[in-house]
Amino acid sequence: MIKIGEFSKLSHLTIKALRFYEREGLLKPASVDEWNNYRFYETSQLETAAKIKSYRQLGLSVEEIKAVFAGADVKGILQEKIISLKKEKNLIESRLSIINSIMEDKEMKYQVTEKVIPETIVYTAETVLKSYSDMMNWIPSVGQQCLELNPGMKCAEPPYEFCEYPDGEYKETDIRIRHNEAVNAFGKEDEHIKFKTLPEAKVLSIYHKGSYANIGEAYAFLMKYAEQNGYKTAGLSRECYIDGIRNKESEEDWLTEIQLPIG
Repeated sequence: MIKIGEFSKLSHLTIKALRFYEREGLLKPASVDEWNNYRFYETSQLETAAKIKSYRQLGLSVEEIKAVFAGADVKGILQEKIISLKKEKNLIESRLSIINSIMEDKEMKYQVTEKVIPETIVYTAETVLKSYSDMMNWIPSVGQQCLELNPGMKCAEPPYEFCEYPDGEYKETDIRIRHNEAVNAFGKEDEHIKFKTLPEAKVLSIYHKGSYANIGEAYAFLMKYAEQNGYKTAGLSRECYIDGIRNKESEEDWLTEIQLPIG
């Protein structure tokens, strides 16, 4: 029989860890002195201790190790751990890539983040505009039209609206544009206003400050970033007008978020 201190040295597990595994039922002492509460282990238990230490180093949780000891399929549990570690690896690589991009960009003009847009209900409308400047009059008119059809309709919280360009290319005129705004419920439709459920989407996000005339720089940065980091696009890019002509006098204060859906 081996006292807990000696067993700790032989197993390379701290006494604190041994007491923890005892409480969890993973590695109980072979006997406990009823007078002084000293714990004693069998040398054969060193093999169990080694398995616990090995599994923990692989990242298995206590519950997963319990399952293994109870007869669960070890290969199945390890396969799940592989999937989990790959996801963690991809997340770390993504973060490192963002950090490197920021470090390489001395002015740090653009920073890319990854976010998830929850599933939501949106009303949507589509039209063709002669110029991009017409958009700032058309979007409010769409909102007014939706309210006239649906008095009392509320926007979702937090608010979320964006425009897409279905043609998939830059055009100087005859610009097809689709406006989407998140609302709290489905409503009445007409030939222009439609409702749909927008599924959850993972996007790369970048903010552009200033005139829309220079927004192409932000798009170029975002697309290059996506390509260099192995992202695959999964839909049309989205322009979210946070600050603009409706609430800022100077173009320098306009703020637009560009979201690129990714798979």
